[in-house]
Amino acid sequence: MNETLAKVGETLMGYVAKYGLDLVAAIVIFIVGKWLARVITNLIEKAMVKSKVDSTLVKFVKNLVYMGLLAFVVIAAVNKLGVQTTSFIAVLGAAGLAIGLALQGSLSNFASGVILIMFKPFKVGDFIEAGGVLGSVVEIQIFNTMLDHPDNRRIIVPNAQITGGTITNFSAIEKRRIDLVFGISYDDDMKKAKNILEKIVTEDARILKDPAPVIAVSELADSSVNIVCRPFVKPGDYWAVRFDVTEKAKEQLEKNGISIPFPQTDIHVYENKVV
Repeated sequence: MNETLAKVGETLMGYVAKYGLDLVAAIVIFIVGKWLARVITNLIEKAMVKSKVDSTLVKFVKNLVYMGLLAFVVIAAVNKLGVQTTSFIAVLGAAGLAIGLALQGSLSNFASGVILIMFKPFKVGDFIEAGGVLGSVVEIQIFNTMLDHPDNRRIIVPNAQITGGTITNFSAIEKRRIDLVFGISYDDDMKKAKNILEKIVTEDARILKDPAPVIAVSELADSSVNIVCRPFVKPGDYWAVRFDVTEKAKEQLEKNGISIPFPQTDIHVYENKVV
């Protein structure tokens, strides 16, 4: 019994002598490597914050870099123990490729999210048209962008759908033009109608003086003379001014004896008499 215990002890001492230093070295590599990974990611985070990179992207990049460095540290520590990591790395690569193919759509949305955050074609609070929908930007996430529609619907749009099409930002420029068309009869006084419209836009304090509103005859249509009225306003006043000017224009034009014609069809009936 004593001899058996002695042999076991000798065997254990042999393993300790053979692998003890490698085990200690692997533990040191892991501890120091993990500390260095944390230091490096913190430095990257500070540099990105200093460069005023979006906080969402900062957090994501920080976590991604840390996980990558930590994986490298683990492989180095395992390799120090004498474990062959070549096949292990190959398996990880194959698994990464399979996962990448399975998540192709999500990765596309992620890449588009990074583009949106870095190049900032719009920001939170802007009113945009993108991905086939209209709305005010509530939040720009890594995979999706959240919009609030004017009728109070929350719309979540995949980022790839936004970057894959045209983006119209109605809030990027602090001046937005309202395009209105008013048709008057051919018998009415065009100058009088233009003066009425000019007075309406001049008296509205929300309408900008620069650029000056454009009021001009744009078309001699089939049943009316069309006059365009194009004032500029701040983006936040667009719909309110549009509605008010349209209503006031109808009231004032009719009040001053100027008619607003509508398409009409004359039907002539002929009676044939047989003698």
